[in-house]
Amino acid sequence: MRITKFTHSCLRIDGAGVLVVDPGVFSERSALDGADAVLITHEHPDHLDVDALTEAAARRPGLRVYAHADVLPKLAEIAETTAVAPGETFEAAGLRVRVFGGQHAVIHPDIPRIANVAYLVEGDGTNLYHPGDSLVAPEDTSVDTLFVPLNAPWMKVMEAIDFVRQVRPQRAFALHDALLTEVGASIYDGLLDRLSGAAYAHVAPGAVID
Repeated sequence: MRITKFTHSCLRIDGAGVLVVDPGVFSERSALDGADAVLITHEHPDHLDVDALTEAAARRPGLRVYAHADVLPKLAEIAETTAVAPGETFEAAGLRVRVFGGQHAVIHPDIPRIANVAYLVEGDGTNLYHPGDSLVAPEDTSVDTLFVPLNAPWMKVMEAIDFVRQVRPQRAFALHDALLTEVGASIYDGLLDRLSGAAYAHVAPGAVID
């Protein structure tokens, strides 16, 4: 699998087909060019740009979008959608996908929680894990490449460090990073590099990860 990290939480995975995860309003629309399938972790706009996804589906009939059932009403103009839930396994764009999680992390007790699913994508003898807006580790699963949320209204850096320690991946890359300044990111990166216990990197949008 060849992984391209786009801005914020969007990943493009090129293998037998093209699979895109969480193309949101902060990410580049080019991530969706030629996509065969799209995985959506939850409904927040920084993970789901409905207009961009609808346009991509219109350009490419047969593009299938996978998301939690609660998200599907937002995708009513897209013909090919499939509801997924934690515990399920399916194939998308020639890759095996396992679903974990269930709920978005707590932002504040006064804000109702919404559905959030995490995806373990497997292919070419390796895998990657995208948790969306959660820090739920995949049960009984060895993770090769972890994408760890770096900064969000719902988290602190200690939680990111402990998440990497819990998952124990071979390597970890920053995700959910668009809200950080360059100075702030350098502080977070230093802490994760020193304390997470995994090979960690924070790559620029457009970087290709083999």
